[in-house]
Order: sequence, then C-alpha cells, then structure tokens
Amino acid sequence: MAEQVQATQAALVRKAQPKSDYKPADVSPQRRVQSRYTMRLWSVRHSRGLEWFYKHFANTFLLLHPVWKTLGYGRVERPIKFVERNVKGLMFDCRMCGQCVLSSTGMSCPMNCPKQLRNGPCGGVRANGNCEVEPDMPCVWVKAWEGSRTMREGDAILNVQKSVDQSLRETSSWLRVTAQAAAQRAEAKAGQP
Repeated sequence: MAEQVQATQAALVRKAQPKSDYKPADVSPQRRVQSRYTMRLWSVRHSRGLEWFYKHFANTFLLLHPVWKTLGYGRVERPIKFVERNVKGLMFDCRMCGQCVLSSTGMSCPMNCPKQLRNGPCGGVRANGNCEVEPDMPCVWVKAWEGSRTMREGDAILNVQKSVDQSLRETSSWLRVTAQAAAQRAEAKAGQP
C-alpha cells in the first residue's frame, strides 16, 4: 500500500497558480525580511570603524561650538536635525529619541527594540538570537553585544542607561552632546588656576 504524502499549503498554492516562464528573483519572504535590517546589521559589523568616526565627528562638532553658539542653537536645530535624522535613520534605523547611546551599544540602536528596552534584552530572546515580539528580526541587544565586543570602548555597554526622556524626542542629540561637552570644558577651564 503506497503511503499518502500530505502536501503543504505552499505546495498546493504553487500547483494552483497558472504556469509561466517568469520566475521572480530574490523575492522570498526571508530575503525581504533580511533586507529590512541590512544597514542596521552592517553598522553592527563595522562598529569599530563607526566608533572611530563618531569620536572624530563629535570632536569636529565641538570645535564648531562657537559657530553654533553665535548662530544660536535654536536656529541650527532644524537643519542639523534634518541631517541627523536622515544619516542615522539610514545607518542605524534611528528613532530620533534625542538621547543617542549608539557608542555604548555596539552601534545598535536600542530604540529599535519593540519593547524599547534601554539596558539589555528581555527574557524572551529566541534560541536563534531573534526577537520575541518580531520573530524575523535579530534581537537588538544580541547585536549590540556583538558590536560592542569589537569596539575599543565596548565595555560601555555595561553602563546602566537612564530611561528615555520623552520630552527630548525629535530633537538633535548631536547638538545636545556638543553643548554639554562645551559646558563641561568651560567649567574645567574655570576651575583651573
């Protein structure tokens, strides 16, 4: 007696479709899902180089503090925020929380976590390293740990982050960090004899 093999739903759908010579390339659901995270994962893989760039970029921004101060931080906020949103949106899938911690989290933005956890993964990380809420997405914190291991200051991931201040959402973290660094530098100069 021949065994009867049950066909999967996908096989039945394929059989029911009209035959055609056209075969779409690279349109598998898995390929589409992976392409959504391509730049984010690239940033994690290249976290050491991005850390170097970020450090030099921050120093350059700090050198421009007199310019920002002369023009007024409020006036330059809009154009800087536009650039920041587009650059960080492309590279890190930035959510513009206004309190960027990329240099502490292996260049993996914790705001991409569906639960928006700022200090490590939840207890539901899947065995394959994917998210509990979005099973096709690599866990942001698993990637953060991987990225931090290649960075010079990778142990910064162990520092406890403050919760997100929602009043800073949609503001430029670049300008905020620059203004804070300039104030600290001025205090240090004032304290020296």
